Amino acid sequence: MIPVVEYILAGAAVLILVSIIANKVSGRLGLPALLIFIIVGMLAGSEGPGGIFFDNAQAAQSIGVVGLALILFSGGLDTRWTEVKPVFKKGLALSTAGVALTALIVSIAADLLLGFTPLEGFLLGAIVSSTDAAAVFSILRSRRASLKGRLRPLLEFESGSNDPMAIFLTIGAVSLIMVPGTSFFSLVPLFIQQMAVGGLFGYGMGRAAAWLINAVRLEYEGLYAVLTLACAIFIYSTTVIVGGNGFLAAYIAGLVIGNAAIVHRTSLIRFHEGIAWLMQIALFLTLGLFVFPSGLMPVILPGIILAFVLIFIARPVAVYLALMPWRMERNEKLMISWVGLRGAAPIVLATFPLLSGVPESQTIFNMVFFMVIASAILHGTSIPFVARVLGLSAPLPKKSRFGMEPDPDWNGNSELIELVIPPASPAAGKQVVHTGLPAGTLIILVARGDDQFSPRGSTVLVEGDSLLILTPPGNADQVRTIFLGPGGKSKEPALDIPEWWFTWGKR
Repeated sequence: MIPVVEYILAGAAVLILVSIIANKVSGRLGLPALLIFIIVGMLAGSEGPGGIFFDNAQAAQSIGVVGLALILFSGGLDTRWTEVKPVFKKGLALSTAGVALTALIVSIAADLLLGFTPLEGFLLGAIVSSTDAAAVFSILRSRRASLKGRLRPLLEFESGSNDPMAIFLTIGAVSLIMVPGTSFFSLVPLFIQQMAVGGLFGYGMGRAAAWLINAVRLEYEGLYAVLTLACAIFIYSTTVIVGGNGFLAAYIAGLVIGNAAIVHRTSLIRFHEGIAWLMQIALFLTLGLFVFPSGLMPVILPGIILAFVLIFIARPVAVYLALMPWRMERNEKLMISWVGLRGAAPIVLATFPLLSGVPESQTIFNMVFFMVIASAILHGTSIPFVARVLGLSAPLPKKSRFGMEPDPDWNGNSELIELVIPPASPAAGKQVVHTGLPAGTLIILVARGDDQFSPRGSTVLVEGDSLLILTPPGNADQVRTIFLGPGGKSKEPALDIPEWWFTWGKR
């Protein structure tokens, strides 16, 4: 007799494989990954061909919470502080005031148009008020959408940091409904506590984790991935235990670790990127299994109404009001307004009233699910098109000529540069030894035609050569000037991390 666990494992593996293959097809059709994963889950559910019955709200919430924490940690790990710093204040405004304004506008619409009570309407608005990190990261980091300027880091930072506000508003609304007489202002100290503890724990334990990664000196490289995974889970859970916001702590810790001088940095980022994808698949599959399609039918019309309000009124108004203190082009604000992807976070938040026994919680859950599907279809498929219409679409990043991504154990002492020698390059026709490379700079590889080789000092460089160069970060602009000419100085900001950061935590 085959044990039950083998059937469960086989079923889970099949669902993951089907999701991955379906995602490959969806990429060519321009559909977002989350939509495909949810559809696969719904097809595998009790009302689909799969016939898997799953109605455990506690399990769905637990899987969702763990998945969101690891996705946020991965997002922070792969985010450069130099990109976030210029947009930090704007992102903070969007992730706090923007979320609150979105919740308020949706709640007014639910009250006036659909007959919800003010508190029920506010609960619904709070649940759908935040953009989803998993959805935004997967769309903006794909090869289909590339945005000009600082829009991508702004939108990614917003999506990574706005869940705490939405969680606070959701829990606050549940408390107001379930405990009559509770004042909303009595919840403010709890919000301050959660934000303060989450921020401090995320930063402090992120620094401690970066030190540990360098100091532990593990014998096997693969154990570093296990170490960082354990750190991510520990940071989230410990922060929640002491009364902080674990999601905020996970994102900040990932940001701190990813910008520290740690060993095996690139391989760790790639590992957690894979974990984030696994969590996305598991999370969306679970939520797809949890929903019953028949329950969506009665909420189609009200769902369409509120989805329209959320997408075309609440999100744009909230964005414009939150960003009023800063001068921005109209097309940039329109683009930010349009990238309001809803995904797993609202659906996970919709399980909170279910578990608390809030009246009409099942109706609210079904409406939230429908609104997420509407957002995924409308936003997820149109972002590249809208970016082109608004003149904000940037050229897609070129793949490396060398077909690889070297990992020189980035530690703040070196920077890897790939460039092509242009026709008017001062280095064209010169031997490597005569190019005037600064001390500590090395040309690792040269790609010429179909050939790749390591150059010698006597190697003559020619127009069209692709070079892979390793140099100290302070010499990066000088190196570009040598090969690209005076106008070839990089326009990207230098790595804006204090010097003491690179000496702290090294082996």
